[in-house]
This record gives sequence, C-alpha cells and structure tokens, in this order.
Amino acid sequence: MKAHTIPYEQTGFFSTLILDYLKQEKTLNAFYEAFPSIDNFKKQTELKAPTYSRSQRQLLVRTLEAQYVNTSLSDATAANIKRLEKASTFTITTGHQLSLLTGPLYFIFKIVSTIKLCQQLKKAMPSKDFVPVYWMASEDHDFEEISHFSFKGKKFQWEHPNSGGKVGDLSLDSLQSILDLLTKELPESESGNQLKEWINRSYRSSQTLGEATRSLVNALFAETGLIILDGDDPDLKKSFIPYFQKELEKQDCFKETQNQIEQLQQNYHPSYKPQVTPREINLFYLSPQKRQRIITHEAGYQWDGDPRVRSKETMLSLLNDHPENFSPNVLMRPLYQEVLLPNLGYIGGGGELAYWFQLKSFFESQKVPFPLLILRNSAVLVNGKTVGKMNKLDLRPEDLFLKRPDLVNKKVQQLSAIDLDLQFLKKELEKNFRHLKGLVKQTDASYEGAVAAQQQKQFKGIDHLEKRLLRAQKRKLKDQVERLEKLHESLFPNSGLQERKANFSTFYLEKGPSLIPQLMESFDPLKFQFTWIEL
Repeated sequence: MKAHTIPYEQTGFFSTLILDYLKQEKTLNAFYEAFPSIDNFKKQTELKAPTYSRSQRQLLVRTLEAQYVNTSLSDATAANIKRLEKASTFTITTGHQLSLLTGPLYFIFKIVSTIKLCQQLKKAMPSKDFVPVYWMASEDHDFEEISHFSFKGKKFQWEHPNSGGKVGDLSLDSLQSILDLLTKELPESESGNQLKEWINRSYRSSQTLGEATRSLVNALFAETGLIILDGDDPDLKKSFIPYFQKELEKQDCFKETQNQIEQLQQNYHPSYKPQVTPREINLFYLSPQKRQRIITHEAGYQWDGDPRVRSKETMLSLLNDHPENFSPNVLMRPLYQEVLLPNLGYIGGGGELAYWFQLKSFFESQKVPFPLLILRNSAVLVNGKTVGKMNKLDLRPEDLFLKRPDLVNKKVQQLSAIDLDLQFLKKELEKNFRHLKGLVKQTDASYEGAVAAQQQKQFKGIDHLEKRLLRAQKRKLKDQVERLEKLHESLFPNSGLQERKANFSTFYLEKGPSLIPQLMESFDPLKFQFTWIEL
C-alpha cells in the first residue's frame, strides 16, 4: 500500500468556503471556536469538562448499554462505554444517514477519520481517553438519499411503500429481493462470503433499517472501540426538554442563525449563501408514518400539512408527556448532540461544516461549548491493476484531477511527435498588430476598431485550427484516448469523486479485512490533504 497526499485546492472538488477555512482565513475566524490542532483540542477539553456533569455521563452510559442489548458488544466498545463514566473521557463524533449497505465510500471515510483522530489525541494526551462516536441519523426522513448503493458500477435501488417517516423505523421486507440480486453478484471467496454473512446478519436478521445499520457498522468497526449512538431515544429526548421548550417559545435558533448568516455576508463574503435555511421553529413532530415540521400560528402551533392548531399549553403538554415525539432538524441536531455528549470535535464533509459555520452564535446563546470542526478525510482508492495502467500511460495522481477533456488534450499533446500548441503564433501576431496599430494612429485613428477586429479574427482562427489539429491527432491516437478515458471514469465516475459513488464492498472484495486498517494507516485527520491510496 502507498499513500500520496494532494492539496485540496488542487483537486477542483472543494468549495471556496471550505478552502478558506483550511487556509484559516481571518474573515472566517469569528464563525468557529478554534481551528483543529492538538493544542486546540487540549484547550477544548478544559472548555468542555466543566459543562458536562456526572449525571449526564450516567445517562449516556445507561442509554448506550440499553441500545447495545441486542448487539454483539466487542471488548473494545464495552471498555469505551465504561470509560465514558470518567470525567477524563471525551468523544469525537461523526454522523451520517442510514445509507443502504453504508452507501458511498465517504460514510466509511468519516468513521475511519473519527477513530484515527481519537488515536492521535490519546497519544498526545495519555492521561485522557477519547472515544469515537457514530451518530445514527435515524430520525431523518429523506429516504431517497439513502435508498441506493453502487456495486462495481451497478446501481441497486430500494423501493419502499412507506418512506415518509423516520428512516430508522423502516421495515426491511421490501429490501430482500434487492439483497438477493446483490448476493448473486458476490463471488464464492473469503471476502465475498464475509460480505454475504454481514448482509444476512444485518439486513436479513433485523426488523428495521436502524437495527440493520447498527449491526453492519458494528461488524465493520467494533474492534476499534467505535460507539454507535441513536439519538432517537426517549430518555435522551427527555433530558433535552428544556432546549425543545426554548425553541418552541423563543425561536433562538432562527434568530441567531439568521444573524450569523448576515454576519457571514458582511464580514466573510457578500455572495455567501447559507447551506441550510433556518426555519422559525427548527423541530419536527414524529408520528408512526410521518415527520412533520412544526410551524408557528397566531393561536399556537401547527404541523406542516395538518390544519389543526395546537395551543401553547397543548404543545408543552405533548412535549413533557412524550418528548420522544419531538425531533430536531439539521440545525437543532448539532445542539442536541453537543448537549448529550462530552464532545470535543465534529468530523464532517464540506456541506456539513458549511452549516456548522451558521451555528456558533446560537450555541453561545444556549451556553453550550461549540466543538472543533474537522473536515473528514477524502480519498481515491486505486487497485494494483489501475496503478499498472497509469504507469503505462505515464500518469501521475495529480494528472487525474484534471477535467477529463483537459486531461485528454494534455496527454494527446504529450504523445504527439509534433507540437500542436499554436499559441506562439498569437505572440508573433501580437507584435505585428502592435506595429500596425502604431501606423493607424499616425495616419487615421478611425481604423483602430477595424484593426482590433481583424486581430480578434486572426486569434480565433488560430484557436480553431489548433482544435482541429488536436481532434485529428485524437483520431490517430484513438486507442490511447479510449484507454485514458476509461481509466479516468473508473477513478472519477461521471467526472465526480469516487467516494461519492462507489460502495466499500467493491474494495473489500479485493483487500478483505485489511481494507479498513489500510485506510486507518493512510488517513491523517489533522493534515487536511486529499489522500490518494494505492491499495
């Protein structure tokens, strides 16, 4: 295995906001606590410790023990749950939807980044413990986003008759035919049989998608001590009642995030657009088949799509009697998470960090410490066969980050025995037209426009001719061009990042149980570089 890192700005796949964050642009400093570093994590432990009580730790441990009752508990995970009772134990958290068979690769990358960072922090602060947490987004209702995965370029799509409520409660009956199709594709090999066993243990032996996801993630990561937490829990919701009530009565989330958006536009960039638009109330109400947004009404509250009005007294009574029916949205969930956990940092993708930047003043208004924000590791995984093809085409990893047409043009220029770059002709013409413009000025300045138009026409003609010559050369080098395009497509499907399309199973078949340890070895969550991994 060989790992090679590339600066994020050279990949062309990351937003200006995220690149500015990684460069620690001063105009962004006010919108996060501190940039992630070992020293700042040390400071964060001092900030978090006094705000997280013994009773909160006891509740968290009781909840985790209850949630793991029907899950095979590894010694490492059991030890980490026990460690959470101690005031010297902190968490690093990542979260994700319950993507089918873990969905795209970056689901795995998030968790590996979280585990690796905990290892780094333990090495730097041996007197403390750091526990990796995967927060299951089981209350999410966006079924479409989690309903498919790709295996060896083939898309497997799950259709579910009742997909309007929280996804964690979805039954798996309608999934079995999809699993049958997948298992037929898996070879009779050690790795193939292991994947089949995980599928059977997780998706064929569980009642709900939440149970299945917990089972699969636990099978993949239990030996690392990863803790899986489902926030959709009555006791955890009960402990959050004061914050739910404040959101219903005062709408602090809306006010503070709206203000922070304005501050970002004034102090960071006028064109800044929020990742998430805050609602007046950032909560949902859960019923067996629905997750409905709570909206304000002059006489109290309504649920989106339901004309009935609930008075303030009725709503608060519902909250106190059944807090489990209240669900935070994407902007309230971070607060819920940080109240429940002794958390120091959140690991997420660029889109997630973008909405966290909207939240610092809201956290301050609730007197909850704002976590350090860590961009998850991103990577391209390259097998030995593909490395061989790259070598034959004399390609470096950096070359593959060019847009496909640009890569083809560059390679055709390199492979050609003749120089197809005609831009030198423009420089020669520029000299001649400069002389001509001087003559025109001395004779009749009214011809200046005609001269400029002629120059532009000549330049366009050169560009057009260069493109035609390039096309002709591509035809001559058709085999090499096709091999190059096929190679690029295998690593950047549909010209996008592999991690957003491919499923871990494709690579597990090749590498088996060494896959995750290889990722762990290759990733450095505090280096903030894109990782090219030759497996």
